[in-house]
Amino acid sequence: MRVVIVENTAISHHGQVGVALHEAAALIDICRPFAGQPLPAGVQGDALVVFGGEQSALDDARHPCLPGLAALMRACHAAGRPVLGICLGSQILARAFGGENRLGVALEFGWTPITRTAAGRTDPLFSALPDRFPIFQWHSDTFTLPPGAVHLATGAVPAQAFRLGARTWGTQFHFEAHRPMVADWTRRFPAGCEAMRPGWAAAHAEEAALHGPAADAAGLTLARAFVAQIAGA
Repeated sequence: MRVVIVENTAISHHGQVGVALHEAAALIDICRPFAGQPLPAGVQGDALVVFGGEQSALDDARHPCLPGLAALMRACHAAGRPVLGICLGSQILARAFGGENRLGVALEFGWTPITRTAAGRTDPLFSALPDRFPIFQWHSDTFTLPPGAVHLATGAVPAQAFRLGARTWGTQFHFEAHRPMVADWTRRFPAGCEAMRPGWAAAHAEEAALHGPAADAAGLTLARAFVAQIAGA
């Protein structure tokens, strides 16, 4: 199993996705287009994962790789490869398939409750989750669901997760972000965390203890289910 991972920021933890990929002994090819590395020239590997970043999904002027990344996600989907977009990755995926990106209107930060839709109960990734679970968020943008998308999960911001076809998923939330990863973000980006949620540094430990175990379990369940889709494909 070989998986192409696209990182969109200088510090990209793979978190629970990395745990599940390493459990499956996957080989990983990392691409960092934000640093000037070219995107793969066409469909490569057995699956594509696109992680988050601080840029908006429409910021083509400062990040000219974005249209190409959207095209790559479409191509992998068309080729039947499993595709996963997380946070910014989900926003680019929505853009790629005709959804509308809405900037600066959907601030969410910290562990928040997510609810499965009826379709989520039968989805290959979400079916093993409880109907309601906490998960970590860090974003201010959102999107409308692309035409034909299956809505899998909702929350205070409605568009939390969707599926296109059989094996392409987008999640607005950071299910890869387990407690050690959130703790590292809190240490590395104190100003950014404080801007998103004043008082976060003081509240972090209590929030992690209260919501972290269930969020970690949900995130690893999703990650393992996605890797199982790669193996099945």
